[in-house]
Amino acid sequence: MSATALSPPAARRPSPLERLEALCDPGSLQVLRSHVVSSRLGDRATAGDGVVAATGSVAGRPIACYAQDGRFLGGSLGERHADTIVRVLQTAAKARIPVIAFVESGGARMQEGTAALAGYGRIFRQTVALTGVVPQISVVSGASAGGGAYSPALTDAIVMTEDASMFLTGPGVVHEALGEEIDAAALGGPHVHERNGVCHLVAADEVAAAARVRDLLGYLPSAAGDAAPRAAAVDPLLGDPGMAVPAESRRAYDIRIALEGVIDGGSLLELCPRWARNVVTALARIDGRTVGLVCNQPRHLGGVLDAEGSEKAARFVGFCDSFGLPLVAVVDTPGFMPGSRQERAGVIRHGAQLVRAFAAATVPKMTIVLRKSYGGAYITMNSRDLGADLVLAWRGAELGIMSASAAVGLIHRRVPLEHRGPLVEEYANEHLSAEAAAAAGFVDEIIEPVETRERLKWALGTLAR
Repeated sequence: MSATALSPPAARRPSPLERLEALCDPGSLQVLRSHVVSSRLGDRATAGDGVVAATGSVAGRPIACYAQDGRFLGGSLGERHADTIVRVLQTAAKARIPVIAFVESGGARMQEGTAALAGYGRIFRQTVALTGVVPQISVVSGASAGGGAYSPALTDAIVMTEDASMFLTGPGVVHEALGEEIDAAALGGPHVHERNGVCHLVAADEVAAAARVRDLLGYLPSAAGDAAPRAAAVDPLLGDPGMAVPAESRRAYDIRIALEGVIDGGSLLELCPRWARNVVTALARIDGRTVGLVCNQPRHLGGVLDAEGSEKAARFVGFCDSFGLPLVAVVDTPGFMPGSRQERAGVIRHGAQLVRAFAAATVPKMTIVLRKSYGGAYITMNSRDLGADLVLAWRGAELGIMSASAAVGLIHRRVPLEHRGPLVEEYANEHLSAEAAAAAGFVDEIIEPVETRERLKWALGTLAR
């Protein structure tokens, strides 16, 4: 028996309509424009011209949605296809409801030339007009090229399925232009884009992706200015977050475990977990309220800030501010990453973007310093003078320009190393201790780790809607 005969048949992929049905509450889907492919009659399209457009609901809240059909001319976008997508976006704008797109497109339809490109231009313009107005989420569920990659990149979040790919120019063009042999997965699969920040979440298939979108929508308001859904409060999984944090300031640990002593149990939804892993950006709930978490991750690079981490955090802060989600900065960082590589990567520009994002955000902003907060990163990670509404520090935390040993090494460089002990202790007590920062007004309260959740619950109840 041949190997082919032994292989199980490939699973049938859901049709565009079935993808939307998996996303929406049962019985809620209302098709605006449909699209049909018939194997008996040959490929043909009705009003949707390769895309199904609809409205529906997720957890009882209305949404607008569409799904492209990769079986019809490769999911390519023509003028009527673009008209359908623009209509969905306009419906979302008028109704102030989220937009969810299942994207699978070879890009502009060759047979229609400039008219197809113009269609993408109209989609891009309408997508940008909705930015920060309603949540826009894309599921890339097949091969998407050119405008089929740009279009999801303009939305708030991208979920890719394991067999999806997206790129501006496909493997064939790459080979013709550069002579490089590469397949779609290596060029633009999820394992590429989850590491460069293009993709926020990865799912096994379209049905799993629909479930991830439903989860994500559960943290977000339907539109800017609306309140995010309030869930029932759940006890944290860890009784004391301090149990997960080593006392030694240079020992690594996973900040996500410490967060389980602060947030509602099981509520952590990390976005872009494999990009810039020295920074964790996540949605979570505290006492049933959605919050955005921006955290240094000591498990990677010791929790330093760098160019990519700053870009990741700044983008997330802006997203949370757009939709009124309170921000919590969880700080444990030795500062910014030094070196020529970082300077060439534009760490100044990216660090400034994070400063701007926190300073400009108008949502409630809270900061918790766990062990240390040094240098420019002290300011950048939502310091009191940058606009934080509440700054908490765990007892024993240090805040300042740099560690005591490094500072004494610069100030008293002529003092032999073996004689610097008292000077290090004196500098730490005077300039770095949480008590000194609280006395100067840079910290509002020094707390025990076990008190963190209750203090944040109080702050959210006071500051958030």
